[in-house]
Amino acid sequence: MFRIKICGVTCAEDARMVAESGADAIGLNFFPESKRYVSPEAALSVCRSIPEVLERVGVFVNTDAETIRSLATANQLDWIQLHGDEPPELLLQLQDYPVIKAFRIGSDGISPVLDYLRQCETLKCRPAAVLLDAYHPSEFGGTGRRIDWEMLAKQTPLEGGIAWILAGGLTAENAADAIAITRPDAVDTASGVETSPGQKSESQTRSFVKAARAGFSARG
Repeated sequence: MFRIKICGVTCAEDARMVAESGADAIGLNFFPESKRYVSPEAALSVCRSIPEVLERVGVFVNTDAETIRSLATANQLDWIQLHGDEPPELLLQLQDYPVIKAFRIGSDGISPVLDYLRQCETLKCRPAAVLLDAYHPSEFGGTGRRIDWEMLAKQTPLEGGIAWILAGGLTAENAADAIAITRPDAVDTASGVETSPGQKSESQTRSFVKAARAGFSARG
């Protein structure tokens, strides 16, 4: 699986810059209410501009399986990220794609994540990975809020060894510490490398990728 993902890429120019920075993956946000929404037409332009080595993650929020499949095919997505309140049954409909299920972590810690994964086990539709983001009552990510890393360190790794991605308030300044403390399989940032929502900073992106690489290398 990828290790460093830059999410909320909205234009071809930023996508090429992210590829050149050494990141492993980009996230394309197909949620119309997001500040980082990318239209189907813009997504095609982005995907045509990047090398195949950069993995493409489509981010969806409470979207039906037919729409997800259509956009995944058009953009040759490598991963489907479900970032809303999707039931396990939707994963069952998307089993031919590697699915990342995102969770907003609050005071309950990862207990809701474990409950969800047990439901998936019953249905035989376990996600390929989970993404742990900071809780916000009305937004589905990209808020810049941070999870309690010490709490995550005590509650992870997840049962069954499922891969997990750390998100929420990650920047070049804290990425290495976050990796050392929580020991995720991958990291994901959006607001942490932006000048404004959806507009990526080249210097911040390159610094983040460098810091994350160093963090993973030091962890071993």
